[in-house]
Amino acid sequence: MTAIEIYDTTLRDGAQREGITFSLEDKLKITARLDEFGVHYIEGGWPGSNPKDAAYFARVRDLPLRHSHVVAFGMTCRAGSDPAEDANVQAMVEAQTSVVAVVGKSWMRHVREVLHTTPEENLRMIRETVRYLVAQGREVFFDAEHFFDGYRADAPYALATLRAALEGGASRLVLCDTNGGRLPWEVEEIVCAVRAAVPDGVRLGIHAHDDDGLAVANTLSAVRAGCVQVQGTINGYGERCGNANLCTIIPNLILKMGLSGISGESLARLTELSRYVAEVANLAHDSHMPYVGESAFAHKGGLHAAATRRDADAYQHINPALVGNRTRTIISDMSGRGNVLSKAEELHLPLAGDAATRVLDQIKELENQGFSFEGAEASVEMMLRRAQPGYMPPFELIDFMVVVEHRRGRGLLSEASVKVLVNGEVVHTAAEGNGPVNALDLALRKALLPVYPEIADIQLTDYKVRILNSEGGTSAQVRVLIDSENGQQHWSTVGASTNIIEASWRALVDSIEFGITSA
Repeated sequence: MTAIEIYDTTLRDGAQREGITFSLEDKLKITARLDEFGVHYIEGGWPGSNPKDAAYFARVRDLPLRHSHVVAFGMTCRAGSDPAEDANVQAMVEAQTSVVAVVGKSWMRHVREVLHTTPEENLRMIRETVRYLVAQGREVFFDAEHFFDGYRADAPYALATLRAALEGGASRLVLCDTNGGRLPWEVEEIVCAVRAAVPDGVRLGIHAHDDDGLAVANTLSAVRAGCVQVQGTINGYGERCGNANLCTIIPNLILKMGLSGISGESLARLTELSRYVAEVANLAHDSHMPYVGESAFAHKGGLHAAATRRDADAYQHINPALVGNRTRTIISDMSGRGNVLSKAEELHLPLAGDAATRVLDQIKELENQGFSFEGAEASVEMMLRRAQPGYMPPFELIDFMVVVEHRRGRGLLSEASVKVLVNGEVVHTAAEGNGPVNALDLALRKALLPVYPEIADIQLTDYKVRILNSEGGTSAQVRVLIDSENGQQHWSTVGASTNIIEASWRALVDSIEFGITSA
């Protein structure tokens, strides 16, 4: 079984994505997680480019890494310069990593138009930079920038840059699709040609960008042709359209191509790693990402859900547990009875008799009124709980009233009074808030807190309002989605009405009731 080296460049290439700014602490946290996962190489940054990356290499030495080698990245010495006197090369040395990655030009267009130097001088820059770093005790990976474009334009010269790196002592030759525009069959053809042109035993790597949407396919094609090192980023983060997504590549290599490199135990933490890096990057996790997305194994269509209940593999290409994900059933007006039954089984809330049909009819009717349960699974769970024999709600609404007025000298005032039945007793409370929904929330909590102290931990983290028919003007139908959490779990609930207060109340009640019953 071929072992593949996983080389992560999230902290360097991934950080070049628009909207990402990793702090030094962020980079150290991600490094620790990547090491725990079992990544072989972690490209920590470019120490010659900014003080933060230089500080990272000073700090990362103190991390007790068990699996990963941290790599410092940099470019060849400049034209006409000696590597021993080049500030960028010295920064790689001062990073004190055992491995360095040196990027050099392999496309004649860049040699002449970007470096403004001669082909011979570029080869010297590659050879001498690699040789100098090897003499400093470093293992050197050579990143042949724009290699596939360079090979198409002038194959002999592109191959000459690889030979120059080998003459300097490079241990890996990494072929880069820097512009991200090649096609899988081109990549496979060129890697095969390189494999035949370099000595046996030379280890090749692939570094692909996703500008044509084919970075993952190009990477897998390169592996088929002989590359043993795979470079990419978690979640495909990177400049422009991103880099090859390791969260897709790794399971494809292990589960589909039968290769080794990441253990099954680590692979089962892939989803967790993907979501952790998204959280540190302060980006919403892509729910539709293959393998690790929340929707990767979600079933909405009634036919799909029904088939999956009978055969888990009917509409799933792998067991989601292999990558740390799970099967989910989506409830909507497109659902069939099988969706409801699957969701009930998923939540360990079995439905008896015609309860599934009644819940499905209720869902379809509510969605016709403007509800949408795809993003509000807690509201679905509450319907299933309420369908259980003998279910007793923790409270029942009798009535509520909300007043919003403007008072001279005080400005706007929002006040709500709530009357609810709790444990057979009517509780009547009132509260002021910074708006009508906040006042309702505070009044309801005041009524319930003495009986259900756990609601003190429930926090509303987001409140979204969507207009469903803007042509209705101020009488338009609105949908309200509320996100909540209690420190252990988070959930979403929904309400809809032509009255924004009623829509908010319905979402709020579901949220509080879910928080109480699931505690």
